[in-house]
Formats: sequence, C-alpha cells, structure tokens
Amino acid sequence: MAKQPATFGAVAGFQEGYEFLNRLELSASGVHRPTRAGIGARSGLGAESIVLAEGYEDDVDLGHVILYTGQGGRSSTSGKQVADQTLTGANLELARSQSTGQPVRVVRRVQNAGGLFFYRYDGLYRITAHWQEMGKSGFSIWRFKLERLPSNPVIPNSLGTI
Repeated sequence: MAKQPATFGAVAGFQEGYEFLNRLELSASGVHRPTRAGIGARSGLGAESIVLAEGYEDDVDLGHVILYTGQGGRSSTSGKQVADQTLTGANLELARSQSTGQPVRVVRRVQNAGGLFFYRYDGLYRITAHWQEMGKSGFSIWRFKLERLPSNPVIPNSLGTI
C-alpha cells in the first residue's frame, strides 16, 4: 500500500467535533493515521496530528492550551515514565512543526456516559513552545505547548471545563 502524502491542517470531510468509534476508523479517515502512536508525523516534514488519550502522566489538557508530553520512555504496562525521552523521531517532528508554524490536528479520546471510549477530532492547534524538563516519574521528558487556533471554537477539556 502506497504511503499517503502528508496533510497539514484540516482534512476534507471532517469537521471539528467529528466522532470516530475507534483508532482504526480514525486512521482510515486520515485525521490521525497511526493506529497506536499518539503522534502522527512525517520524517523531515513535521507533525500532522496528535491524540490525547491519557497515556502520559505529565500531559495537561486545559482545552484551549495543551502541554503535551513527547513519545518514548513510557512503560506499556504501568503507564509511567521509565526512561528519558529524546528529541528524535516524532518528537523532533513536533519541534519542526513549531519552527514551520504548520497547524497540528488534535484528537481526544473521550469516555461516554456508558463508559465506552471514542475519539473526537477537536480542531487545529499550533505548537508555540517546546522544552525538556524532569517529569513526575523522575525522567527527562519533552514538553510541547499547543494553543488552539483562534478561528476554532473552544472545546472543553476532559473535566468539562475550559
């Protein structure tokens, strides 16, 4: 199967608030192509999208501002950081997106009243800063500050507040 071209910004046919049943449906849409990874990136081009799925203990989701933790160094069993992150791979592509100013699509995993999870496309954000710091588990992590583009309505965070 041929690799799809990179798509930065909106994906035709998918408006903010569009809901996907699972990661496979989300991937097929092109809104966020990886079926497991939280960062959709193209080597040398930047990051297209991220998914906020409560996978990293250091993530902070304020709705209109996100402090996103880069990938790597996380235990798949405990969810805790067990090693330092590096500014390589998808992390480097998030930093590149800050330099280029390309918007990044944000998708949030949401739990409905019945306890089931789905994925919601929540619009375009711009990476305005990135830095390295010590995470909650004592390992070096990369942080990325994403700010919602002003043309988008504000989406509530997982607590229902802004």
